Formats: sequence, C-alpha cells, structure tokens
Amino acid sequence: MSLSLLSSSANGFRLAPVESRHASLFCFALLTVSCALASFALACATPFAAFAVIAAAMLPLRPALLVATGAWLVNQGIGFGALHYPIDGNTMLWGLLIGIATLAATAISATILRALREANAPLALALALVGSYGIYELVLLAATPLLGGASDFTAVIVAQIGFTNVAWLIGLVAACEIVRLINPSRRRHMAS
Repeated sequence: MSLSLLSSSANGFRLAPVESRHASLFCFALLTVSCALASFALACATPFAAFAVIAAAMLPLRPALLVATGAWLVNQGIGFGALHYPIDGNTMLWGLLIGIATLAATAISATILRALREANAPLALALALVGSYGIYELVLLAATPLLGGASDFTAVIVAQIGFTNVAWLIGLVAACEIVRLINPSRRRHMAS
C-alpha cells in the first residue's frame, strides 16, 4: 500500500501534508520540534540527514536550506545553552561543520529526489536518505584531520547513527501522513 501523501510531481516534491502555501511553516515547525526532541535525546547524534530529506521532499531547494538551517540553529542553541557544550574553538568549529554538512545533505537530497521524481516515492526517499547520510558523514569525516575525532567514525557508530536516521525518517513521514489525514482542507482538496 502506497501512502497517498507520497506522490511524484514535476518539481520532485513528494511530501504534501498541508497546502503548499503552508508547507514552509509546517516543515519548519515539524523539523524544529523534532530537532529539539532529538537534540535532548541524542545530543551529537541528531538525525540531520533525515531532516534534510524531509525538507527537500517538502520544499523547493532555497526554503529547504533555510528550514534545515533553522533546525541546525535549534540544535546548536540547545547544545550550547541547555546541554552546556564547551564554548571553545574546536566545539564551535564542529558545530559549524555540522551546519555545513546539513546543508550539503539537503542539497543532495533535493538533487536525488528531483532526479527520481518518476520513481516509486518510498524508494526515492530511501535513496535520498542514503545520499544525504553519505554526504553528511563525508563532510564530517573530511574535517577530522584538522579537528580530531576520527575515532568516532567506526563502522558501528556510523551504522548506529544511520539507523537512527532511518527511524527518524520513517517517523517524520508517518507524522506527515497523519497530518495529511486529519487536515480537513487537504482532504477537501484531494476529493475535488
């Protein structure tokens, strides 16, 4: 059974739980709340690759990048403000690098979804997550010679964070489907 909110379109956007005029606000709210929850629960393992796929699947590239940046800012605010990350150059550079990796993940997700707009939507979202997570991890790994932390890139750790991103993507798609199902104006639009 295919979810009806997952559909192919000319512009490659696949998630449409709300009317297009509300998509940016909805996506921003969904990802900032999700990011806040993930930041407290997972701290440094926040699933930015999954967030990037959701933003890219719901919005054109520029708004998707802005929403992804908003989620990253929430994460950094919680990290430095509530979780008391050390305020030093290395930690701040890692935070900035996570933001850059998130933007790269969003851009690659948008590219993959656009290229696969005729493909089965769940498959396209899965491939977008693979690309998103891959580029996210590569950007972070590339900085380890300068910032340290290469020991955190073991197969086990990378796989665990990857599975976390898969779980969050499934949950976020499910949340979008629930919103679509209970959204009365969206139901009226789909019926006409």
